[in-house]
Amino acid sequence: MPFSIEGADLITVGLLVLLEAALSADNALVLAILVLPLPKRQQKKALQYGIVGAFAFRILATLSAVHLIHLDWVKLIGGLYLLYLPFKHFMSKRHPSEGKGIRPAATTFLGLSLFWATVVRVETTDIVFAIDSILVAVGMSRKLWVILCGGLLGIVAMRVLIGQVLSLVRAYPAIVDGAYVIVAWVGVKLILEYLHSIDVIGFEIPRWIGIGIVLVLFGLSTIYAVLKGRSEEGSP
Repeated sequence: MPFSIEGADLITVGLLVLLEAALSADNALVLAILVLPLPKRQQKKALQYGIVGAFAFRILATLSAVHLIHLDWVKLIGGLYLLYLPFKHFMSKRHPSEGKGIRPAATTFLGLSLFWATVVRVETTDIVFAIDSILVAVGMSRKLWVILCGGLLGIVAMRVLIGQVLSLVRAYPAIVDGAYVIVAWVGVKLILEYLHSIDVIGFEIPRWIGIGIVLVLFGLSTIYAVLKGRSEEGSP
């Protein structure tokens, strides 16, 4: 496919960056907890080293995903997985796990120092989190440069703005809920593409409609999060 840039591509990149930030808010909290055992001067360095592994894996995984998504069964599996993520998120809110916020013990493994053991944990966690984001990105666009730009800019944004994003999510936690609603829509879109490819349904969702729905969901979820946050602040 020849390289091309359209207005819709730039909108998609922006949406992917915002989605990465919203979906990674909880992930950022996990990364922050992972580096807590380190001395304060080493915490930022561990996160910076971890970003190298995140970049490398994101590029390799995206290259694979862009090619695999052309297989019909991959669309079905990816769509079902993206529907599972919101289900898991909202179910966990109904049944929150105990022990959150506990400072982890300082441990090492494989003969590594505490610092490098922490870096390995950060990179491994980044890899696990990246799988979800890549599936969402591939569901929104088939252009490699769009997916890479959105994902990599999202990683940088999360590292630079980790404190601000966490503060925003703490103030308006419903923002994360809205992001998972968008993930559910992308999952539905992939499943519809699969059903169309096997001739079960006779229509496709135009790209501009797909992006438009994401924009509307973003707007509605932001308004809902702000209103809910103000309502909770005003309640006794």
